Amino acid sequence: MEIFEQMLFEEVLNSAVSRFSERIVQRCEGAERALVILKSDPESDGVWLSKFMENFLADSLLNSTAGAAFMLQALEKRRPSRQYDGTAGEIMQKMASDIFAELVRQKTIESLEQSVAFGGVGQK
Repeated sequence: MEIFEQMLFEEVLNSAVSRFSERIVQRCEGAERALVILKSDPESDGVWLSKFMENFLADSLLNSTAGAAFMLQALEKRRPSRQYDGTAGEIMQKMASDIFAELVRQKTIESLEQSVAFGGVGQK
């Protein structure tokens, strides 16, 4: 992956983490509660990681086979958490979304832990 592509991917990742974090802190009424819920069930009420990821990828114009190829190239060392069925394009898109979603979840947890530890914005 070229350096400019790496930088672009980092921007996409940072944007996803920022938007997701802001969203769940607001919906869960604070960073501490959001952190607990995100760790226990990323699909629970107020979090809905997969729905966020679907919307984020569409908004970022990455919900295509080409978008999936870009993300999978950046995430090439990560392992998928499950097996996939479908066409090659469908598999690429779902795998990219799932792997990226897990990375966004991990980075959001880190961000919320820092926020809670240092009394950041969104605390209640």
